[in-house]
Amino acid sequence: MTRVSQAVVVVATLTVGCGLPQAVAVDTAEADPEAIARSVAELGAPQFARREAASKALLDAGQPALGPLASAIRGRDFEVASRATEIVRDMLAADDTVLAAEAERVLEKSAEDGGKAARLAAAALDFHHVGMAASAREELESLGAVFRERPFVEQAGIEAEFAIGWKGTVADLRQLARLRGLTGVGFHGVRLDDEAVAVVGRLERLQRIELFGTGLSDKAVAALAAKLPAARIDFRKGGKLGVGAVAFGGPCEIRTVEPGSAADQAGIRPGDVVLAVDGNPVADFDGLTARVAGRGQGERVRLSVARGGAADGELERLEFEVRLDAW
Repeated sequence: MTRVSQAVVVVATLTVGCGLPQAVAVDTAEADPEAIARSVAELGAPQFARREAASKALLDAGQPALGPLASAIRGRDFEVASRATEIVRDMLAADDTVLAAEAERVLEKSAEDGGKAARLAAAALDFHHVGMAASAREELESLGAVFRERPFVEQAGIEAEFAIGWKGTVADLRQLARLRGLTGVGFHGVRLDDEAVAVVGRLERLQRIELFGTGLSDKAVAALAAKLPAARIDFRKGGKLGVGAVAFGGPCEIRTVEPGSAADQAGIRPGDVVLAVDGNPVADFDGLTARVAGRGQGERVRLSVARGGAADGELERLEFEVRLDAW
């Protein structure tokens, strides 16, 4: 067992057949860095018994061993890196929630770094997340996230929406990685920072990302797009019109108008066809979205609209000035 100066260590009991710890507790302030370093070096020992003893010592050491183990995972020796990955994986099952959370972050970083054991780290995380999916969704829902099941005809999956009612933090967003079948996320009026973008950037299965009024810069969104090239990113700086339409080609006929929205207050009605925004022609709903996406809350836009129902059967062309809402 690793030497520990004035430390109290509870030795993990092992579940028969899987080798996962039932409990890992350690006085993290007193663990001996030199002993930990020696144990990490022993992971490459030719004798099986020495490697096993080193692995157990590092698992017993807990949190203080995570830094050296992370370095070993990024090292050049694949055998040592793979054994270090297994030890950190076992720490995911610790009753010590701080230790488990830090072990998860080590594996996330190792998977991102692209070292020799990156795939092993990613696989360990994936296996861990499968068992945590149900509790992760419940936790996110309790903090205000809304989940929707996508219809099979639209490629089945789960979409998560975070709006004004979201009460969680960036740490809570890490739970998204544990969800199975997550294909889309939407942030509407929720402020995001670089750490949150990094969390979203690890969700490789995403097909759609909505970023409405998040405060992110064009540079941050471009970096996210580079990380997730297969995902369609809908980025809007903050101005909200409050209309819905069919997004499968023109013309841009408004189908729905949210009650009380900027469009509603300006006089836009379902059935109106938007022809231009600030004099710039709009061919379809995607074109309207693109024109409004770059505008912020409180900015004014001028919509040129064709409306039917005139006595002579002709379309009436109207101009509306709309003061955009916030997401």
